[in-house]
This record gives sequence, structure tokens and C-alpha cells, in this order.
Amino acid sequence: MSRPNALFLLTDQERYDLTEPGSPVETPNLDRLSEDGMAFERAYTPISICSSARASLLTGLYPHNHGMLNNCHEADAIRPNLPPELPTFGELLAEAGYVNRYVGKWHVGRDQGPEDFGFEYRGGADRHHDPGLAGDFERYREELGVDVDEGDLEDLEDRIHTGTGTLVAATDPAPVEATRPYYIAERAIECLRGETDEPFFLRTDLYGPHHPYVVPEPYASMYDPEAIERPGSYAETFEGKPAVHERYLRYRGADALDWETWSEAIAKYRGFMTLLDDQVGRILDALDEGDLEDTLVVHASDHGDFTGGHRQFNKGPLMYEDTYRIPLQIRWPGEVESGSTCREFVSLHDLMPTFLDLADAEIPDVDGRSIRPLLDGGVPADWREAHFAQYHGDEFGLYSQRMLRTKRYKYVHNGPDRNELYDLESDPHELTNLIEHPDYEDARGDLERRLLERMRETDDPLSQWAGDVLG
Repeated sequence: MSRPNALFLLTDQERYDLTEPGSPVETPNLDRLSEDGMAFERAYTPISICSSARASLLTGLYPHNHGMLNNCHEADAIRPNLPPELPTFGELLAEAGYVNRYVGKWHVGRDQGPEDFGFEYRGGADRHHDPGLAGDFERYREELGVDVDEGDLEDLEDRIHTGTGTLVAATDPAPVEATRPYYIAERAIECLRGETDEPFFLRTDLYGPHHPYVVPEPYASMYDPEAIERPGSYAETFEGKPAVHERYLRYRGADALDWETWSEAIAKYRGFMTLLDDQVGRILDALDEGDLEDTLVVHASDHGDFTGGHRQFNKGPLMYEDTYRIPLQIRWPGEVESGSTCREFVSLHDLMPTFLDLADAEIPDVDGRSIRPLLDGGVPADWREAHFAQYHGDEFGLYSQRMLRTKRYKYVHNGPDRNELYDLESDPHELTNLIEHPDYEDARGDLERRLLERMRETDDPLSQWAGDVLG
């Protein structure tokens, strides 16, 4: 079998539940990937913050092993750049003869870009996350004659802010063709139309539906706020939860948002998702038109977004399904069965060794594991039965957390506060913390033991301290 061309589509803070079958959001092109390939029901991120998750994707390592514990562009970044000695899939694919191109968001280093990691960069970055790569999108808007400055919030309509003044959602008065998602899709299509004698890997990182949920018409009013049902976790009381949960609500100013306001913001988020889906459709159409329909196509997200879940937005030191469970669809004609479903636990950082495996390139010693056997329809006997994840804090300050998610339970270790235990069969919205419930003592002990084992297996430095209270 020859090595496949690959198109990797990464969205930014896209929720799993709004891409699964029966979702109220129109995503016909993501549905198309699921129908033509494999959809993963238990895909998760190793960490729900952008730079850290993207660094794990590149390296196949957990954040505690690659060192980028929080966002690189902020003043409190633990590590502003990814250590150059760590092997990444871009570099290894290039060594294996692949022509790698990259479009869109980077956000894995202040002084580094895709070209430092085996990719030819084709533009689309914004100035907030990647100032050294930005500028081409602004020139594109000028060529279109669009006067609206993308960063000028005063020009936005229907603005929704938190009590602290943070913009959550708004309507962009610019036409669709002048939006960053449309432009990134244009650049990706140009790459697909380029000639290459070698196999190619095209990574396309779309901004959004990351907050603020700023979208143009017709997407801004595509979903009726009055038709949106409250998420089950909107009933959150914070009783029995770690103190940081409620403090984060106030810190973010989300406690000032009532349901009427939230429904309007959620409607914009859903419109954003459909806008992105339409751009995915344009890219897939270009793929088919170029007789490249046999190309491996992978769609995933770096992590999710609360979008009103637990009355929060964005992400933070709350290890709920809203931000840790991610969409993942893989289409590979002739290799992956159409309409198939995988129910095994997989992680975003498994994609690094998977890409190398499919390219017949050597896989270094990493934390992730190739999911190629799952694509073939099999399940190795030693495949993981739980997902291990972590969080280290963001602008709220450092806050170490570790999580173990099994098919029934979720256990969260909060070093400086009370731990969490959820029975996801009886409480799918994670409202009741059972950490002190006597009926769950055996389950708690088993989860603590398994979590500590996983921490030790991955050389997690926190395990030496957690060992005193876990297992």
C-alpha cells in the first residue's frame, strides 16, 4: 500500500456533542466525513488549553513531558516555546519525504512557527496568538475593500459581554468572504491545487468556534435563541464542588449572564460552527475536484468550550466533558469502513504517532499510541480502558489537576482542594460530586489507584506528591 496524502482539519474549541448524530447544529460536511469514514465516540484532549494541547498534538507527549503547561502568548507562560530537541510529526514526516504545508492558527511558541517544525507556512494567523506570522489576512481584507478592522470591537453588532467586560459573542458586519475562516479555506484550497510529486500533508487550523463567537450573517441569526434548550449542566449549584469552580464563574464575569443572554450567545456559537463546516465543505470539494478523493482526511478539535455548560464559557480548571471530549472523524477511502464507529478511548496526542505510522515513518518514544489498528476495525487486547488528562492553570494562576475518565466514572484530583467523582451513567451532566459518598468508596479507591498508576507510567512529577493521598 502506498503512503497516503493527508488533509488534517483542526478546529479551535469545538464541542463534541454538537457534532454527534442528532445534534441541533447543521454540520453536513462533518457528517459527510462520518458517513464516509469512522466517527470516534470517545475522543478526548490531554488538556483543555490551546498551546498545551497543540504542543501535545505535535509531539505525542503529555504536557508534563513537553513542558508547555499553559498558553505561550501570555505574560505568565511557563514555557514560551516548545523545546527544539523534541521530535515532532511535521519534522519526521518531512524526513520521510512528505511535502508539508500549514495554514491558519499556530499558537505553539512566541518565537517559533510551522516552518521550524517541518512545514511550509501559507498564512492565516492572527496577531493576538501569532504576531510573528500575521499580516497576510489584513492585506487580503484590504484587497476586498473591507474597511471593518477585525480587531475593532466598536464596529461589531449585537455584542454580548460578561460582567467584567469580556466579549462573548457578536455579529460581524463584514461579508462571509472577508472572514478569517473563509480566507483560511481559500489558502488551503490553493495548497490542494498545487503540484507535488511526493505525498503531501496539509494541516489546516481554523480559528473557531473559539470565543468570542463573532460571526457574520447569515450565520449570526441562523439559530433561534428561543429554540435553544438549556444544557442539563446549566442547573449547576456548585454544592460539593472545588471552590475554584464558582470563583472562576465570578472571575470571568459569567455570573452576570442570565439565560436569555446565554441563549443568544449559544446561538452565535452554533452559527460559528456552521460557518466553519461550510468552509470544510469548500475544502473537501476542492479535494474531490482535484482527483484527490483518496486522500486521508482527519478532523479534530484541540479541545471544547463550555458555551453555557455549568454556566461558564471558554475553558478553565474544570475538567468537564464540555471541554475535554472532542470531535474526531477520519475518512480514508478503501481503508476505513464507511459509516463505522469507534467506541474506544483515543486522545488528541495519539494522532502524532498515527500520522507517522500511516507514512511508514519511525515513531519515537512518545506517550501517544497509533490508532491505526482501530482504523482497521480491530481493538488490540491491551488498548487503554480509560483516558488520562491534566490541567495546569491559565491566567487564573497555576492549578494542578489530573483526571481519569472510564466508561462509567470520572475522577479528578485537585491537589489544593477537594477531589471529584462523577457517575456518568446516572449523572451525565456532572452535577453531583460523589467523592465522599459511602456507596462509592470502592469505586473511588479503584480510580485513585489507576490514576496514580497512569501518572507514574508517564513520569508525571506530581505522582510523588499525589502518592501520599491516592491509591
